[in-house]
Amino acid sequence: MGALWYAVLVEEPNERVLRVAFLSVGQGDATLITAPNGVQVLIDGGPGARVIRELGREMLWYDRSIDVVIATHPDLDHIGGLPEVLERYDVDMVLRSGVPNDNGVQDALLRYIEVEGAQEVLARRGQRLVLDDQTGVYLDILFPDRDVSQVSDVNDGSIALRLVYGDTEFLFTGDLHKDTEEYLVWLASESVKADVVQVGHHGSKTSTSDYFIGWVEPEYAVISAGCDNRYCHPHASVIETLQKFEIEILEICREGRVVFESDGTTLTKK
Repeated sequence: MGALWYAVLVEEPNERVLRVAFLSVGQGDATLITAPNGVQVLIDGGPGARVIRELGREMLWYDRSIDVVIATHPDLDHIGGLPEVLERYDVDMVLRSGVPNDNGVQDALLRYIEVEGAQEVLARRGQRLVLDDQTGVYLDILFPDRDVSQVSDVNDGSIALRLVYGDTEFLFTGDLHKDTEEYLVWLASESVKADVVQVGHHGSKTSTSDYFIGWVEPEYAVISAGCDNRYCHPHASVIETLQKFEIEILEICREGRVVFESDGTTLTKK
């Protein structure tokens, strides 16, 4: 797969600062990346309209565009808010895994992509999305490495990706299960190293093995799960794993929106 080069002319670049905001959307995932040149990437949209409020708090009031939207997989807690995002914001590109789902929301998302005229791309390992050519900020797609339209579990068709800016790395694995997380290590162990990991599947016991976390070696682990959710996320075994590796745990339920900034050398939790 070739690189997906992406850059735009923006009015208010933020010098050399990368900002990554893990949004507070309840039981689901949504993360807004803002590159130093102002390019914005939204990874997932949570279960509903709450993402719109969160975006309003992270973006300038007159900013009505998002450059790239990434739908890691079509579960409602990841794409439920994306149709409204495409309705309210101008979106240039949408990356999908290609996993089918009959929940109706993915159908709505596909209709909005067509109406919006956004470029639709199926994510595959080896693609690189260059967000800022001047400072060298990019996203690497780590998974899927194949057609995932026939997977028995939609979670194991999730897009896994790594955001890199200089010495700073963030890892996102959607809802991948432990065996697929470990498959990523087998594919290329160095490609999973990260300072910040978004804990897989909202802290479910089906993800985040000792083996995987040992390879990632994160300083921070962000868990995006709703307070008192019916799934009992995060599971005690996941917390135990993270504590075993002395990783700082940041639960959005407790913290609210979790924001990091990096100049490519120093990573700061805001």
